[in-house]
Amino acid sequence: MDFSLDTKIIKPENNKIKNVIILLHGYGGDGNDISAITLNWKRFLPDTIFFCPDGHEICPINPSGFQWFDLSKDDQNYILNESIRAEKKINYFINEIKLKYKLKNSNICISGFSQGCMMSINLGLTAEENFNCVVGFSGKIIDKENIAKRIKSKTKMLLIHGDLDPVVPPNNLLEAKDFLIRNKVNVETKMIENCGHNIPIEASSFALNYIKKNLYI
Repeated sequence: MDFSLDTKIIKPENNKIKNVIILLHGYGGDGNDISAITLNWKRFLPDTIFFCPDGHEICPINPSGFQWFDLSKDDQNYILNESIRAEKKINYFINEIKLKYKLKNSNICISGFSQGCMMSINLGLTAEENFNCVVGFSGKIIDKENIAKRIKSKTKMLLIHGDLDPVVPPNNLLEAKDFLIRNKVNVETKMIENCGHNIPIEASSFALNYIKKNLYI
């Protein structure tokens, strides 16, 4: 089966598929970039298949990479509308995966870095039913006022951020945590010391333990 988004797929060695992890890259990245995290994770997550899709648009500042929504205009309404359009594209892709492997949202973890984290949070809050969990690195909530009106589900979340992040300042982690708690979403957070806008081993390992705890209940 061909999927609506070009995607890198990492299958479990035993070919038994009970769970899915979808990894969404950051602005200007691609599925191959973020798939590097699976090198460690897959050893500890048997029966799990990983999907690392490319964003549906070429990134104008890095034509070899992709984006989930355009950041070239300093216009918050435009950015919001583009991110909602991306939600629809990713949801369609997720439904394709569910149909192919006969799985439910409860079998799916959505994880993302930076812009991919922003999309993961939105997907976790607007789905018709909860996903297993969301794990976000170095992101933020795109538009709190808008997403508050669109909450349909309350997928539990882990959000991780570097305390020295120069791209998405770390105060966004605290703001997201406050928003999610006020909306009765089960959220855990982790601030990584001396970390910029990247996913160090400490963050990857912390996320892996959270995913194991939730996917293998």
